[in-house]
Amino acid sequence: MRTTLLRKTALTFAAAAATAGGIAGPAIAANAAPAAAASVQADRKPNGERQLDVRYEAQPNFYFCGPAAARNALSVQGKNIDVYDMAERMGTTEAGTDSINDITPVLNKETGEDVYKSVEIRDAKAAEKQADKLREDVVRTVDDGRAVVANIAGTATDTDGVVHSFEGGHYVSVTGYDDEGETVTIADSADPAQASYRMDIETLANWIATRGYSAAS
Repeated sequence: MRTTLLRKTALTFAAAAATAGGIAGPAIAANAAPAAAASVQADRKPNGERQLDVRYEAQPNFYFCGPAAARNALSVQGKNIDVYDMAERMGTTEAGTDSINDITPVLNKETGEDVYKSVEIRDAKAAEKQADKLREDVVRTVDDGRAVVANIAGTATDTDGVVHSFEGGHYVSVTGYDDEGETVTIADSADPAQASYRMDIETLANWIATRGYSAAS
């Protein structure tokens, strides 16, 4: 069921048709074409790190961030689902994808009944226990070989000091972690030149605040 809290328009005002090539971030390589494939080496390491193998694809327009984030998340399981088909199932329009509650059922349709659940962060700023839960959910989901999809809004700074701003809202995939989940890897469909970056878990939790994310239950 949709909630008033999560019924937020999630648009990406970045130039999604950008064609800058090269390596984008620590984990995902993006070619010049917006639909370029990319690869992350799936590896469980003794220092509390795991990165999933992402077949990255940039969103084809400014309002397909929800379907693209879900498509990139499902790619870690070897699935290659057409982003337009996903958009139709999510009810995506030029106003965006309404909420994370429109993403979760599609993820479950592709991965198994009740595999994913929507989790809300209701307040304007995430509480410590909410950041802790997000970390636990990311680690559990990634360890299960799946990716998290998060509905974010506002401005956040990654671990390299790069600012990412989506004041109108956006969706991203969380495809890995290190330091036992204190730092997470994000696959961002908005711009192939910034296809992947890392962010500390508290920053991500505050980026999600007032919205929600979909993680394995």
